[in-house]
Amino acid sequence: MNRLSPQLARLYAAVDLPVIAAPMFLVTSVALVCAASRNGIMAALPSLNARTTDDFDRWMNEIASDCARAQAQGERFAPWAVNLVSHGTNERLQPDLDVCVKHRVPLVITALGSPSRVVQAVHGYGGMVFADVSTPQYARKAADAGVDGLVLIASGAGGHTGPMAAPAFIEAVRKFWDGIIVVGGALGTGQAARAVQSMGADFAYMGTRFIATHESHAALRYKEMVVQSEFKDIICTNAITGAWANKLRPSLIEAGLDPDNLRPYGSVDFSDTQTKIKAWKDLWSAGHGVGQVSAIQSVAQIVAQLREEYFAAVRSGHHDYWSGRLAQSAVNEQADRP
Repeated sequence: MNRLSPQLARLYAAVDLPVIAAPMFLVTSVALVCAASRNGIMAALPSLNARTTDDFDRWMNEIASDCARAQAQGERFAPWAVNLVSHGTNERLQPDLDVCVKHRVPLVITALGSPSRVVQAVHGYGGMVFADVSTPQYARKAADAGVDGLVLIASGAGGHTGPMAAPAFIEAVRKFWDGIIVVGGALGTGQAARAVQSMGADFAYMGTRFIATHESHAALRYKEMVVQSEFKDIICTNAITGAWANKLRPSLIEAGLDPDNLRPYGSVDFSDTQTKIKAWKDLWSAGHGVGQVSAIQSVAQIVAQLREEYFAAVRSGHHDYWSGRLAQSAVNEQADRP
């Protein structure tokens, strides 16, 4: 069956690579989103990275203005996205959603709660809604709510992570979902973006790869730590927000915590977010792909590298080998027939 739906075809036509720079709490900036869009990939901005809804409104104005300038100059500007925490304790959900409606944000990605309210509002102006999900059960609930796409947060994702490996997760969701699938979890190369397409997904979600960029809001020490770290430096814990997340062990140590003796946080709670930021801001996230980051670069440099890797994977000689095997198998099958 041909899965290139009108929605997916429209998104593919608007980008150069099947990659979305994932929303990163206190890291993704307006500059990062605009640089990603100008270089042909999508990027998502968490609304809670803005201190207030008024600040978020100003940020949306900045992105929309940059988009208009690019289009006036005949340049491509890939669709941008906003990430909304749809958990019931997020008191900013409705006002931030109102800002998304005001600016007709092309894509809204929900996380940690039901997307139903967001779907109704965003579909009202013709936008699209994707939902972050960490299990097939949550994926089915989001699908039933009418989302346009599912973002499968697989094992190895930086920040809030999932328990399931990407290949099994994609396969489980494809049993009941024929729509757009984005998958995240330890993806940081063009080869990885091509691989998830081979597994049945449509876009790769990359967060850790974009932390150590000139455009990100990450502190210089955070960027340096990402460059210096490997898989052994990652710890998975629910002691920060109540949700399981992959964190950089050295950042916990530098904040005065013992990574091996963290107390569980309790229930997930996004109320009074700005106060909690003071406790979270130095406890830095990264995924299993942290070892793929070897330098602080610009978004443009990273996208150029991803593009080279992706199309090299598309042209890979390994496919020629297996095409030859397939052709030989057909010859043998024909010879065996009476």
